[in-house]
Amino acid sequence: MSKDAPPSPSLAHRVGIAGSARGLLPRPLVLTSGTGGFGRPPDEVFADLLAALPHDQALLAETPVANLLLGIFAGSPYLTAMVLRDPDRFARVLRAAPNDHVDALLGQLVALRAGTLAELMAALRIAKAEVALLTALADLGGVWPVMTVTDVLTRTADACLQAAIRFLFAQAVAKGEWLPASGDDQPEISSGYIVLAMGKYGAFELNYSSDIDLIVFYDAAKARLREDVGIQQFFVRMTRDIVKIMQERTPDGYVFRTDLRLRPDPGATQVALSITAAMHYYESFGQNWERAAMIKARPVAGDIAAGEALLKDLSPYIWRKYLDYAAIADIHAMKRQIHAHKGFGEIAVAGHNIKVGRGGIREIEFFCQTQQLIAGGRQTDMRLRPTLLVLKQLVTRGWIKPQVQVELEAAYCYLRTLEHRLQMVADEQTHTLPGAGDALDRFARFAGYPTTEALAAELTHWLSTVQTHYASLFEDAPKLTHDDINMVFAGEADDPATLQALAAMGYSQPAQVLATVRGWHHGRYRAVSTARARERLTEVQPLLIEALAGTSNPDAALGSFDRFLAELPASVQLFSLLRANPKLLHLIAAIMGSAPRLARILSRRRRVIDAVLDPRVLGTLPSATDTRALIASEIGSTSTYEEALDRARVIGTEQAFLIGVRSLSGAIRTGEAGGAYTLLAEELVAAIWSVVDADFVGQHGRVEGGGAVVLALGKLGGFEMTATSDLDLIIVYDFAATARMSDGPRPLAVTQYFARLTQRLITAISAPTAEGQLYEVDMRLRPSGQKGPVATQLTSFIEYQAHEAWTWEHMALTRARVICGSAGLTENVAAAIRDALTKPRDQAKTAKDVREMRSLVAKEKGTTDVWNLKQVRGGLVDIEFIAQYLQLVHAHTHPDVLHTTTGNALRSLAAAGLLSAADAVALGDAWRLYSELTQITRVSSEGQFNPATAPDGLKQLLMRAADMPTFALLEAHLQEVQADVASRFTALI
Repeated sequence: MSKDAPPSPSLAHRVGIAGSARGLLPRPLVLTSGTGGFGRPPDEVFADLLAALPHDQALLAETPVANLLLGIFAGSPYLTAMVLRDPDRFARVLRAAPNDHVDALLGQLVALRAGTLAELMAALRIAKAEVALLTALADLGGVWPVMTVTDVLTRTADACLQAAIRFLFAQAVAKGEWLPASGDDQPEISSGYIVLAMGKYGAFELNYSSDIDLIVFYDAAKARLREDVGIQQFFVRMTRDIVKIMQERTPDGYVFRTDLRLRPDPGATQVALSITAAMHYYESFGQNWERAAMIKARPVAGDIAAGEALLKDLSPYIWRKYLDYAAIADIHAMKRQIHAHKGFGEIAVAGHNIKVGRGGIREIEFFCQTQQLIAGGRQTDMRLRPTLLVLKQLVTRGWIKPQVQVELEAAYCYLRTLEHRLQMVADEQTHTLPGAGDALDRFARFAGYPTTEALAAELTHWLSTVQTHYASLFEDAPKLTHDDINMVFAGEADDPATLQALAAMGYSQPAQVLATVRGWHHGRYRAVSTARARERLTEVQPLLIEALAGTSNPDAALGSFDRFLAELPASVQLFSLLRANPKLLHLIAAIMGSAPRLARILSRRRRVIDAVLDPRVLGTLPSATDTRALIASEIGSTSTYEEALDRARVIGTEQAFLIGVRSLSGAIRTGEAGGAYTLLAEELVAAIWSVVDADFVGQHGRVEGGGAVVLALGKLGGFEMTATSDLDLIIVYDFAATARMSDGPRPLAVTQYFARLTQRLITAISAPTAEGQLYEVDMRLRPSGQKGPVATQLTSFIEYQAHEAWTWEHMALTRARVICGSAGLTENVAAAIRDALTKPRDQAKTAKDVREMRSLVAKEKGTTDVWNLKQVRGGLVDIEFIAQYLQLVHAHTHPDVLHTTTGNALRSLAAAGLLSAADAVALGDAWRLYSELTQITRVSSEGQFNPATAPDGLKQLLMRAADMPTFALLEAHLQEVQADVASRFTALI
C-alpha cells in the first residue's frame, strides 16, 4: 500500500456499510427473546461486554455492530465465550481492517521461531483463535463472502503447518538427527518430506470448524539423516508430532483437528509413507474415490517442490487418457449408496444433513469431480481444485449450460454459508440442522431468518435446485439396495447411517463389516487387485451385504466370504454374475452362512467357482447317462495317465460340490443326495479302472482267460454315500487254469499281476496329486482282512465266504455289489455273494454274534454324543445291524429280502412279514432322519458336527430337515429316537 493510500476500513466500519444488502447470507441478525447462547439473555451479555470495553462503547453501540453481537449472544455459545474470554482481543479485531489484520497474523506465523514445543503450541493456538474470531465476525457481518472465509481459514492452516514442520526440523537439526547442507537454515524445503492437503483443504475451501485432511509422504533418497536414525521411523515420528501440535487441546485450545485416513490403506500403513510405496499403491490398488480425492490434492508444507513432482508423477493415475466410464460408474455408485434415513433420502429441513443429504454440498462436488475424471485426462484445463472454478470451466468447455453453473454456484455458496452457521454455534464439525423445535428456531434466527419457515423455504429451494441438476447426471441408475437403506463403504471414515443400517440388518460388529469391505477395496487380496474388479465390487457389495445378512449369523457369513475372496484368483466374472443373478448371490450367501466345508472348497477350487456360475447348477441332478458322459468326456480328452488322474479329481470334486450345493439350496431332497454321491463315485471308479487297466495292460499284457471286478461294500454298496464317505472295495479276479504269466513286455506271475493291478487302482483313486485326493479307499473288508491279499481269486472268495467268513463279514456282504470290471466275472461274483447270504443259519448263534459285534464296536467307538449319529447307541449302526441280521437269518427262505440299501431292506423285511409294521415304520423313520441329518452335517461341517461351534445357519438346516421348530427340540427328539431304536435292537436281536 502506498503511503498516500487511504487506510482500509475497519471490520466494524465495514459491518456498518454492509447493512442488510448482503445477498443470500448473512442477513441482519434478529434479536431473540429469552436466554441466549451463553445461558443468559443477550442484552445482559452485551452489557457485560460494554463494561469490559469502556473505551469502545461508541463503536459497539453502532446499530449494525450491536445487532451482530446480540445475534451472536443469542445463537452461539462458542463465539459468545470467545468474545467474553478476551474482550481486548475482540476489540482489536473489530477495530482492525480485516484483510490487513489476517495478513499480519499469518505473517507472524511465517516469522515464528519458537524455542520450545510449548511455546510453539501456544503461539499457534493463540493465532488460530484470533483468526477464528475474525473470520466469524467478517462472515456473520457480511464483510467477507463465504469463499473469502474459506480462503483465509485455508491459508491459516498452511501457515500453522509450515510453522510446525519448520520447528520440528529445527529440533532434529539441534539433536544432530538431521544433517542440513551448509548454510541451509530451512532444511524442510529440500527434505523430501511432503504434506499434501486433501479435500476442501487442498481446494482452499476449508469450512469454519473443518478437520484438515492430510497425506504425508517422504522421499528416502533426499533424507539427510544420521546413519543410526531410521528413515521411516523418523518421518513417522515427525508426522505424529505434527498431529499432536495441531490437534491436542491445551488451555489455549487447539489449532486444527487433523485426519490422516485418506492415505493409502490406512488400516495397514504407517502415517507417513515412502514415495515408492505410494506410487506402487496408486498404480496397483488405487480406488476411484481416491482418484476423485486426489483431484484437490495440494502440497502445503515441507518440501513443496517434491510434492508437486509427486503429483505430476501421479497424474496418469488421477487423469486417465481415455473416457473412463467404468470408473465413473464406480464413483456414481458411491453416491447412489446414500439412501433414505433421516435427512438423506429426501429433501428436508429439520435434521437434514446439508453436506451429504439430498441436494447437499457433496452432490455439487460429485457433479464436478465426476466430469473432471471423465475429461481431465485429455483436457488439462479441467484439472482444477476449487469447485466454483470447475463449474465455470464446465461452462467454457460446453459440458453444462451457463444457467446450470449460475444456479449451482449460488447453491454452493448458500449451503457453505449455512454450514458455517451450523459450525459457529458450538465449534463442532457438523453439517446437520437441528431437529424441529426450539433448537431449530434458534438456529434459524442465528442464520438471519425471522422464522423457521423462512429458513425452510429458502433452504428447500436450493436443495431442490441441486438435486434437479444432480439427478440429470446420476440418479437414473438402478438402486443398489432393495429397501433404500444406507450402504456407503467408500471413503476413509465409517458412515454413521451405514453403521446403523448394518446393525439393523443383524451384524453385531458393523464397524468390522466396513473395515472388511474397505480392505477389499484396498486390494489386499489378489482377486480385488485390479481396478476393474473393484469397480464391479462397488456395484455388487450392497447386495452381497444384504444377502449375507439374510443368513442366521451375518458376521460369520461375512467372515467366510472374506476367506473365500482371499483364496480367489480373480473376481470380475464372479461379481458381474452376482450382480445380475440374485439367486446365485443368495446361494453363495447360504454357503458362507451355513456350510463352512463347502465355503472352504469354494475358495480353493477354481473350477468349482466356474461350475457354480453355471445357471444349470440349481436344476435337477444329472442322470447316470449324463454323469457317465461327462466323466468320459473329461478323462477321454487327456493325453497322459497322470493327466487322467488329475482330471478325475477335478471332476469328482466339482460334481460332489454341486451335489452338496443342490442339497443345501433345496433343489434336491436330502435323501436324493446319497444316491447322487454314490452314482458319481461309481462312475469315477469305473472310469479310473478303465484307465488303470489300459495302462497296466500296456506294460504287462493280459493273463489268459483273466479278468477282475471291483466289488463295492459299505455306503458305496448301499447307495448311501455322503460328501465325506470313503470307498469300501474288494477286488475279485479269475483266470484260465492253464495261465501262468501275463503276455506283455514286462510279464508278471498271475497272482502278482492282479495284486499289482489292485494296488495301482487303489493308488489311482486315493493318492494325492496336484489336484488333491479323490477318495480314501478302505480294503479291510476283503477276505482275511488286512492280513489277506489285496485281491482275491474267485475260488478263494467262494471258499472263504462258505467256510471261513465271520458273521460280521456276511453282514457287510449284504451291502456288496459289483460296480465295474469284467462282464462275465460280474455274474459269477454276484452269484457267489447270493449263495453266501442265502445259506441256512442258526438264528440264535447269529443273534449272539451280532450282539457281540455290536458290543465290540461300542467298546472301540462308543459315544453318548447324540450327534454322532452313526456310533451312538440307537444310531445308524444299530439300524444297519438289525436289517443285516434279519436278512442273514431269513434270506435262505426269503431271498427277496436281500437289498444293499438299508431302507429298502427294512421295507422288504416288513413286506415278507419278518419285521412288524410298527418296527419297520419306527426304524425306517429313524434311518431316514439319521441319513438326512448326516448328509447335511457331512456336506457342511469340517469334521464331527459340534453344536457349540456350528453356524446358526447349519443348525437351521438341520431343524428344517427334521421339521423341528427349535434346535433344543431337535436334540430332545434325537434322544427319544435313539432310545427307541436301542430298545428295538434289544428286542429284535
